[in-house]
Amino acid sequence: MSRGFVKEDDQEEVPIVPQRAFLPEGVTNFVTRTGMDQLLAEKQMLIDEKENLSSTSENEKRIALNYINAKLQLLNRRIAEARVVDLKEQPLNEVTFGATVTLKNKSSGIVQVFQIVGVDEADIAKGKISFLSPLAKTLINKKVGDRFTLKRDREDVLYEIMNVACK
Repeated sequence: MSRGFVKEDDQEEVPIVPQRAFLPEGVTNFVTRTGMDQLLAEKQMLIDEKENLSSTSENEKRIALNYINAKLQLLNRRIAEARVVDLKEQPLNEVTFGATVTLKNKSSGIVQVFQIVGVDEADIAKGKISFLSPLAKTLINKKVGDRFTLKRDREDVLYEIMNVACK
């Protein structure tokens, strides 16, 4: 059918759904138990939103439903690919996935604490960094007392690992 015979009002608006946090193809989606719980809570919230959907028009309701379904599809794929890492089984004396690491900047003396988590759980404001981040990749397999240099645009920064904990 030619587009000339289609009314503009009949055209369904395709919802633009933001992608989830980047996870390269073929990379295992490691998550902490907390991260998995957050994904499952997000799924339940979307299901509840879908069940309680109310709108002034049938068209608006259909668009909202398509948007929620698209978000659920991305989320369900992420959950299906997730592999929960039991932090109690991680070594206590070295940095691994899920570890909380205390770092000291050797030049400024500033102490920072980061937990290495999955891509969906990462939130730098909460001190949670993705296991794919350059800092996390540098930290993996290091131990308390180890020093390392993190290359920055303007300068290289020397850090020392002060503490490693798995919660």
